Amino acid sequence: MSEAAASVDDAPVPLSVAIVCKNNETTIGRTLDSVRGLATEIVAVDSGSTDGTIALLEAAGAVVVRSDWLGYVRTKQKAVNHCTQAWVLVVDSDESADEALRASIRAAVSRDDAGVAGYRVNRKVWYFGGYLEHAWQPEWRLRLVRRDRLKCAGVDPHDKLEIVGPGTARVGSLSGTLRHDSFTTIGEHLSKQVGHARVGAMSRHAAGARGSCVRLLFSPCLAMFRQLVLKSAWRDGWRGWLAAASTGVGTLMKHMILIELSRGETRPR
Repeated sequence: MSEAAASVDDAPVPLSVAIVCKNNETTIGRTLDSVRGLATEIVAVDSGSTDGTIALLEAAGAVVVRSDWLGYVRTKQKAVNHCTQAWVLVVDSDESADEALRASIRAAVSRDDAGVAGYRVNRKVWYFGGYLEHAWQPEWRLRLVRRDRLKCAGVDPHDKLEIVGPGTARVGSLSGTLRHDSFTTIGEHLSKQVGHARVGAMSRHAAGARGSCVRLLFSPCLAMFRQLVLKSAWRDGWRGWLAAASTGVGTLMKHMILIELSRGETRPR
C-alpha cells in the first residue's frame, strides 16, 4: 500500500462520538483510545467529575460539555445534540471498540450507504479477565446512526437509540465487538445494581406498575434461569454462574424497591 493510500485509510471519517460520563478515569482512557484516529469529533457530557476524567477528555481533544445529570436518556440526547458530523457513534464511558469493530465502523461511515439509517454492534462484557461469550449474549445494540435520524429514547436506566424521520430505516449489523468494562469486582457490580434497581423501579412505578410479592418470588429465579440455562451462561464457567446470579439479584432488588414505593402510597404520614 502506498503512503497516500495509507494516510487516507488512517484519516478520521465524518463521525462524532457521543459520551456521557462522571468520574470514569479508570475506563474512559480505553474508550478514547479505541476511537482515536477514527472519529473527527468526540463530544462528552460530563455531570460533575472530580477525578481525572476531564483531563483525559481534554488530552484527547474532546469537546467537553458540563451539565447537571438529567437522567440516562436526556443526558445522552444532550451529547448527541452537540454532535456535528454526519454519523454519530454513541458509547458509554466504560465501552471500547476492538480493532475489528473500528474497521467495520470506518468502512460503514466511508461507504455512507444512503439506504442505511444506522448499524447495530454486539456488546460483550469483559468479566474478570475475559469476555462472557454466553451470558447476556448476543447483545446487539443500535449505536451508529445518521445524526439527522437519531433520537435517544427508552426508560431510565435502560436508554436506547431510535431512528426517526422520513424514508427508509434499514439497519445493518457490524462485525467486531464493543467491549464493556462495567465493573472489576462483585462488590462494585452489586453496588451499581442497587442504583440501577432503584432507578428502574422508580421508572416502572411512575408508569403505573405496582409491587407484587408473587413477582418478588418468581422473577429473580426466572431471570437467573434465563441466563444460566437459556443463554447457556454455565458454559462461561464460574464467571457465567456469577453473571447469571447477579442478574437474579438485580431483578430481586428492583422488585423489592417497587414494593417499597407501592406501599409508600398508602403508608400513614
